[in-house]
Amino acid sequence: MKLTINKKKINIEKIDGFFNRFKLLKFKLEKLENGYLLTKRKWLSTYLYCQKVDVIMTDKDNTILYLYPNLKSEAIIYYKRKVYNTYILPLGIANHLEKGKILKIEK
Repeated sequence: MKLTINKKKINIEKIDGFFNRFKLLKFKLEKLENGYLLTKRKWLSTYLYCQKVDVIMTDKDNTILYLYPNLKSEAIIYYKRKVYNTYILPLGIANHLEKGKILKIEK
């Protein structure tokens, strides 16, 4: 799947299962090129992430509810109501977005 933001396309990989979510970005030193989608995820911990990321939380219709640009390692996003999708994206992507916009996803 691909996410289009400001005419830039980012590959999105859907992550399912506890172990896959647990090892997602922990201890990865190389720069993040692709994004990740965590469904039915209403909270997030970036503990042991070795890089900063942008996090976007949306509802089922991909309307942006919460934006967390430049989220550092060891940050915690506590439980948020109405959130269905959580996107973890490379640094700098969320700078061009606003709450209330709808994300365009191509499958």
